[in-house]
Amino acid sequence: MGRAGIVLGLEVSRLARNNADWHRLLQICAMSATLICDEDGLYDPTDFNDGLLLGLKGTMSEAELHFIRARLVGGQLSKARRGELQMGLPVGLVYDPAGKVVLDPDTGVQQAIQHLFTLFARTGSARATVQQFTADGLLFPVRVRTGSHKGELAWMPLQHWRVLRTLHNPRYAGAFAYGRRRDRLAANGKKSYQLVPREQWIALIRDTHPGYISWETYETNQRLLLGNATAHGQDRAAGPAREGTALLQGLAICGRCGRRMTVRYHTRRGVEIPDYQCQNRCIQDGAQRCQTVPGAGVDAAIGTLLLDTLTPHALEVALTVQAELDSRAAEADALRRQAVERARHRADLARRRYLAVDPDNRLVADSLEADWNDALRALQTAREDYERASAAAAAALTDQIKNQIGSLATDFPAIWSNPHTPQRDRKRMVRLLVDDVTLHKTDRIHLHVRLRGGQTTSLAVAIPPTSWQARQTRPDTVAALDRLLDTHTDAAAADALNADGHRSGENKPFTASIVVHVRRKYHLPSHADRLRAQGLLTITELAQRLRVHPSTVKNWTKAGILNSHKANDKNEQLYEPPAPGDSSLTTRQGSPLRKRVHTQPTTGGAL
Repeated sequence: MGRAGIVLGLEVSRLARNNADWHRLLQICAMSATLICDEDGLYDPTDFNDGLLLGLKGTMSEAELHFIRARLVGGQLSKARRGELQMGLPVGLVYDPAGKVVLDPDTGVQQAIQHLFTLFARTGSARATVQQFTADGLLFPVRVRTGSHKGELAWMPLQHWRVLRTLHNPRYAGAFAYGRRRDRLAANGKKSYQLVPREQWIALIRDTHPGYISWETYETNQRLLLGNATAHGQDRAAGPAREGTALLQGLAICGRCGRRMTVRYHTRRGVEIPDYQCQNRCIQDGAQRCQTVPGAGVDAAIGTLLLDTLTPHALEVALTVQAELDSRAAEADALRRQAVERARHRADLARRRYLAVDPDNRLVADSLEADWNDALRALQTAREDYERASAAAAAALTDQIKNQIGSLATDFPAIWSNPHTPQRDRKRMVRLLVDDVTLHKTDRIHLHVRLRGGQTTSLAVAIPPTSWQARQTRPDTVAALDRLLDTHTDAAAADALNADGHRSGENKPFTASIVVHVRRKYHLPSHADRLRAQGLLTITELAQRLRVHPSTVKNWTKAGILNSHKANDKNEQLYEPPAPGDSSLTTRQGSPLRKRVHTQPTTGGAL
C-alpha cells in the first residue's frame, strides 16, 4: 500500500478528533488525490486509496469508508479524463519543472528509442528488431522502478517484450491514455491484469505532449503487430514477411475448406521451391491433407499480375477515385467534429455548474457531479467515434505522394525484376497490393486474387510436372535420336545431338550412357539391331556361309571385296552378304588379293 496514503489517513484521523468539519477535509483529500501508476497508466486503487483508508480505519464506519473510497476514485478518474493525472512515464519521457511532459534531454536515450521505431518500420517485426539490436551490439535504456537505484537510468540488452511494450504504448505518439488494463483479484488473493479494448479505455487524448512518432505511425504499428500476432493463432493468418521464397506466405487460402495454407519448401536442382499446403485437418484429426498446390507457377502468375496491374493508367484512375473519396471523407469529418465540439461544450458547462455549487449542499452537488460525469462519458464516446471513423477514412494524398505513385509505374517493374532485390522485400510489396489469394487445384490451379480496395481477379495456371515428369527427355529429342540411330552408334549419336543443341531430361549434355538409357526407356532399337534387321551378318556367320576362315573375311573386307559397317562403339563390324556366285571371293593360293583381276569364264571350255 502507498505510504503517502497511510500518512495522510493518520493525519486526517488526528484532525478529525478536533475538527467538526472533517467531512469537508476528506472531500478535499478526495478531490486532490493523485493515483500512483506505472508507465502504462494502469489503474491500481490499492496504491494510494487503500493506504489512505487504512490510516482512517478505526475513525469511522465501513459505510463512511466506502463512500470515501468512491469519492477518491471519482476524483482520480475525473483527472484522468481531463488528461491532468500525473503518472509514471516510460523511458524517453520526463516531466519538466512546470509539470509538463517533454522528451528526455539525454540525446542517447532519444536516439535509441527513435532507432527502435525506425527498425520496426523497416522490418515490420518485433523479433527482427531485437535481432538487429543484438547483431549491432546496441543497448536500450531502462528506467529503474524499484530498489535503492530507483529513478536511475540503466542500459540493458533489448528484449522482445520490451519492444512490444514500447510499440503498444500510445505515450510515445504524444497521447495521454488511461485504463488500458484492469486488475482482477483471484480467489487465492493473487492479482492479475487483463487487457482492455481501446473503446473501453477510460481516457485517450491525442497530441497532449511531444512524442517520438506520429499518431498515424502508431496506428500503422498496431495493425502490423495485430497481423503478426494472428500468424501464431489457430487460423495462421498473414504474419510478417519472412526470408523464404514463397510470395503468398500467410496470404494463401484453401479453396476447398477456406482455411489458411502453410508453406513447405523442397529443393529442385539447387533451387528452393515452395508448396502451399492445407493441413489443418491433417494435424487435428490425422486425416489427409486437404490439398497441396505447387507454388512456383502460382508465384510467377502473381508477379505477372502485379506488373500488369500497376500501370500508369490504372494509377491515374486510382488517384481520381482517391480524390473523390477524400472529398466525401472531408464532409463526413466536418460533421463528426461538430458533434465532438457540442459534447465538449456540454461537458464544460456541466463542469462550471459543479464548481459553482455550494459544497455544503450535498444533494445538489451529487446531482451536478453525476451530470458532469455523464457529459464526460458522452464526450469520450464522441471522441472515440471520431477517431475510429477518421482512421477508417482514406488519408489525403499530397502532390508529392501523387508524383511518387506516378513514378511507381516505371520503378516497380525494375525493382521487382532486379535480382538483387531481397525476396522478403518482394513479399512486403505483395502485402501492400494484395489482401489474399484463394487457391483451388483441379485439372489446373485456379487463383482468385483479392486486391487492396476490393478488386478481384481470377487466374488459371497449369499444374507443373512432377519431379519424374520434369526429368523426361523432350519428344523432339527422342525423335531426333531415333533417326540418328539408323546411321550412328550410341557415342556418335550423342555427339550429333549435342551439336544440334539437344539436352537430356536433367539438362545435361548427352553421352553414350545417356543415349543407351534413353533408347532403352523408349524402346528404340540400337544401331546394331537396325543393321541386323537389314540382313547384315557377323563375321562368324559370313565365314560359315562362304566356307572360309574369318581372317579371310577380314582380308576381303580390307581389299574392298566385302562391305562392312560399324555396329557399336566396341568396333564390332557387321557385313553385307555378297551376291551369290561372286567369282572374286574364290581362294587363290599365292596370288595377292590386290593383284587379282576378274576374268569372264569362256563358254567353249579349255583349248
